[in-house]
Amino acid sequence: MAAPNSRRARAARRRTRRVKAVVNDLTEEQWAALKAAWNGCAYCGVSGKPLQRDCVMAISRGGRYTVENVVPACAACNASKCNDEVTSWMRRKRLDERTFLERYVAIKNSTTPNAHRPDTEPG
Repeated sequence: MAAPNSRRARAARRRTRRVKAVVNDLTEEQWAALKAAWNGCAYCGVSGKPLQRDCVMAISRGGRYTVENVVPACAACNASKCNDEVTSWMRRKRLDERTFLERYVAIKNSTTPNAHRPDTEPG
């Protein structure tokens, strides 16, 4: 456990305040559906390891824990990405950014009831 006034403890308290300050409406059912849809880490594809909720847009950048913004990530990818913007982080790590984004949009559209779908708009 970190000392109450250590840098680590202060950072943890700031993060807790940020998380509580935003709307976080990801349900356990939605989280289970996301894990099933991705079938492993959304970034590196590893399966068979525990997965963590990772915000595509970090909480520190205005993201929220919602079905539209959360993907399952292995501990290594989640820690490595930290607060970085997802596409620049993927380029640095030499991960397949295009495949991730295409899959992210497809899964988001299938798990979000009111997702924007251009093919269904009135013309």
